[in-house]
Amino acid sequence: MKLRYQYRIYPTDPQKRLMSQLFGCCRVVFNDALAYCQEQYRSSNKKPSGNELSKRLTELKKTEEKEWLTEVSSVPLQQSLRDLEQAYSNFFKSCKGQRKGQNVKPPKFKKRKSKQSARFTDNGFKLSPNSDYIHLAKIGDIKVIWSRELPAVPSSVTLIKDSADRYFVSFVVEFNPQQLPQNGQSVGIDLGITDFATLSNGEKVKSPKPLKKQLKRLRRLQRNLSRKQKGSKRREVARKKLARLHAKISDTRNDFLHKLSTRIIRENQTIVLEDLNVSGMMKNRKLSRAISDLGWRSFRTMLEATSVMYGRDFRVIDRWIPTSQICSCCGFRGGKKELNIREWICLNCGTSHNRDVNAAVNIKVAGGLSETLNGRGEKVRLSVKRAHLAEASTHPAFQQLSIFDLLK
Repeated sequence: MKLRYQYRIYPTDPQKRLMSQLFGCCRVVFNDALAYCQEQYRSSNKKPSGNELSKRLTELKKTEEKEWLTEVSSVPLQQSLRDLEQAYSNFFKSCKGQRKGQNVKPPKFKKRKSKQSARFTDNGFKLSPNSDYIHLAKIGDIKVIWSRELPAVPSSVTLIKDSADRYFVSFVVEFNPQQLPQNGQSVGIDLGITDFATLSNGEKVKSPKPLKKQLKRLRRLQRNLSRKQKGSKRREVARKKLARLHAKISDTRNDFLHKLSTRIIRENQTIVLEDLNVSGMMKNRKLSRAISDLGWRSFRTMLEATSVMYGRDFRVIDRWIPTSQICSCCGFRGGKKELNIREWICLNCGTSHNRDVNAAVNIKVAGGLSETLNGRGEKVRLSVKRAHLAEASTHPAFQQLSIFDLLK
């Protein structure tokens, strides 16, 4: 399998100028090719092929207007055209229903203030063994902070500059991970806002909530940016300060999610998670900021990727299974409960439940990993197929209880 390894680099001032020139050329080539494709579409012609765009770039370099494109390496320029081809391919497959996930929009023009990147293939860079530098074509040797070793020789490297003016190199390598030994452990995970994750063993994991902690400072920097005149140097300084704060918030969240997902994968053989409609929950204006600060979708993606790497079993249950309504001890379904009810007592067996822990146990059971007892003392397996469980009042295994009987 292919993995991406990213490292921080610290170029010198002359190298930064060369990188800015390279990023600008890649952006111009991409935008010019995209504009040409849109022009052909408006003229009712077919989209130009990759070879046609490559020949057009060669002719463009010979003109006086774009002669400066020859001052940078030709490898990243050709990669920009391939990126455009891939973006159009994803868009067409999405329109035909041949691509899973959300619909992909057509490619957009690249902006100078957003994230910049340039990709080199194996003939555009050179790595020396036991060296702290990487050599890029027409840029030179750049110092790299090797936070970890590369498992293999990379096939390509991407030079990245983010909005906070930080520079990175990202390598693509072939990686053969070693399978972790099977330990027979399984866990169900219930995601929430107060506690980021509640495990079926009773453990609760708090989220750092970096956006909530930095919200006051973030508002101040946003107000400061809005007061600056567009195009001024002070506005650019304010923009970089705001971008650095956003980068810090994102790095804090990703660090927490990576460490938690790796720990869960190492400690458990089977992991069961609930399929949450995150995009639908984000439409709630009272909870959207808190949900976006947690990163539920990123956490699920990390669990899926890490489980494939180390040979773990990752399962996702249906979102319509009423995990918060079912008693994890006897299987009694007590009905829908408001969000402010965090503790409740089962009317059938009298067990006191914590809402999140009970839901985590039911998620684990719904994954087909454990068994529970019903009201008659018989073992019942709750699985995804039983998502249509009947209400307790109509189930023959339970005795109908009245609120007046409880008050006697």
